[in-house]
Amino acid sequence: MPPTSLKSRPGHRCTECGYASAKWVGRCPECQAWGTIAEVGATASGGLRSVQAGPTTGRARPIAQVELAGARAVPTGIEEFDRVLGGGLVPGAVLLVAGEPGVGKSTLLLEVAHRVAASNGPTLVVSGEESAAQVRLRAERIGALHDELFLAAETELSAVLSHIEDVNPTLLVLDSVQTVRSPAVDGTDGGATQVRAVASALTGIAKARGMTVILVGHVTKDGAIAGPRALEHLVDVVISFDGERHSTLRMVRATKNRFGPADEIGCFEIGDGGVIGVPDPSHLFVSRRTSPVAGSAVTVTMEGSRPLLAEVQALVAPSGGGSPRRAVSGLDPQRVAMINAVVERRGGVRLADADVFAASVGGVKITEPAADMALALAIASASKDRAVPGNVIALGEVGLSGEIRRVGGTGRRLAEAARQGYTVALVPPDAGQAPPGMRLVEVADLGALFHKLF
Repeated sequence: MPPTSLKSRPGHRCTECGYASAKWVGRCPECQAWGTIAEVGATASGGLRSVQAGPTTGRARPIAQVELAGARAVPTGIEEFDRVLGGGLVPGAVLLVAGEPGVGKSTLLLEVAHRVAASNGPTLVVSGEESAAQVRLRAERIGALHDELFLAAETELSAVLSHIEDVNPTLLVLDSVQTVRSPAVDGTDGGATQVRAVASALTGIAKARGMTVILVGHVTKDGAIAGPRALEHLVDVVISFDGERHSTLRMVRATKNRFGPADEIGCFEIGDGGVIGVPDPSHLFVSRRTSPVAGSAVTVTMEGSRPLLAEVQALVAPSGGGSPRRAVSGLDPQRVAMINAVVERRGGVRLADADVFAASVGGVKITEPAADMALALAIASASKDRAVPGNVIALGEVGLSGEIRRVGGTGRRLAEAARQGYTVALVPPDAGQAPPGMRLVEVADLGALFHKLF
């Protein structure tokens, strides 16, 4: 009896995230959305098909003979933005910039477009959310008017492509990708299908023309980039632009970068004159006092290759009854809970019947283990009401047994602290050489640390 041939089966795909499945399900296993699985046709053919050799885009060459001119970054003139990008904008690259509404994305990118227009040729800004007059008012306010900076307000992809043909820009800024629709595909405006189609079309044009494209993206209430996950795979660089609404400080981070490091950070300050880069932001995260106070300690964090001073504060108060409160701001709550337990068990500081509050200064978010010793110091200092000397920094990871461990980049951290005027550093054993003007105090465990200070 001859074997039964395989029948073509219909495939199913999630309209939100693109997840593919052989059968229909009510809830997408990838994005957990209900009712988004739709049939898209057959997923398999009845037999194997042979693939014939076809035309190529170019002849394969030894890797040493491949030209690098097309992949070199062109600086924008905004140092903090160039730091995040890895040197500047690469011709043909597609960037996705995402952030909460009102954080300053459009203002920063308008300044970027102005700098590129002044130094590298025509630049096109397409706004799908504001009128051309509104963008013009912002450009006047920040001084971003230039003859080579072109502006259009469109929501149709075909119209955007026509403007690209007319202007022939070196840089295109599309604000935002969720507001532009493609007539070639079905789907609601801003939906997964439309966003994927618009991004794919602009990516193809960017590669063909050698034109840099910056797409502005929306974020969800959880802070994730809105739209299909495939959008982040299509682009070359993904940048998050965030900051507290009540603060003027803005942070720019690259979560994906095919042309440079993906862990660099840029610091900006927003004001009446636009978004201004802050080349030395350490002073923003440390309180300036005439005398030290209890419950405060300073450490040095690493953001990419940049060391930044950061202050950790703690407040320990008697509990008013019931379960003691634990509140955290700017720090990892799980790590703070662990440090609380280690301080009480290994450091001999009673916290079981006290409310403990911990926070960072200046709105900076500290997640790396290098701040463990400073956090433990701040908690013990607040509990004992004894201040840590103002010229001291603490640098080290705290283990569950109370030991102090080394962290990476110790030399650069200590050099930055010495540059800022700190003269004593509490460090783990074998931390290396002290920079000029600084004395290292090696600490093996929390018990010894608290004994030396308190």
